[in-house]
Amino acid sequence: MYKAEIHTEKGVMKVIFFEEDAPNTVANFVKLSKDGFYDGLTFHRVIPNFVIQGGCPKGTGVGGPGYTIKCELTGNNQYHDRGVMSMAHAGRDTGGSQFFICHSRDNTAHLDRHHTCFGKVTEGLDVIDMIRLGDKIEKIVIIED
Repeated sequence: MYKAEIHTEKGVMKVIFFEEDAPNTVANFVKLSKDGFYDGLTFHRVIPNFVIQGGCPKGTGVGGPGYTIKCELTGNNQYHDRGVMSMAHAGRDTGGSQFFICHSRDNTAHLDRHHTCFGKVTEGLDVIDMIRLGDKIEKIVIIED
């Protein structure tokens, strides 16, 4: 079982993963994190009371790791709520490295079962609210339990 710490300029977000519900998405995120893919990338999309989004190597929202992964939408935890991490994509089965973290349930319910929820911030929820456009992901530390 994996956990993660997302280290940012504004603090650390501790994450648990939904490995049973989105095993391939979790494995992809863990691999990219261990490879240092996310280190130094920015949150290129920040919409208050909606999401913070990062994971684009170009910093524009159009980049990725050079491959795509399939969506995993049928698991139990496929509901976008405060702190939930989900894969960004440009259409079903086009995700790769970009992810977003939800500010709240208010404006994210329409994303349920359209974007793969693969984890949730359990500590450092206040950091989500402090992130601003262009803030950096310093590193993502993967912890194996």
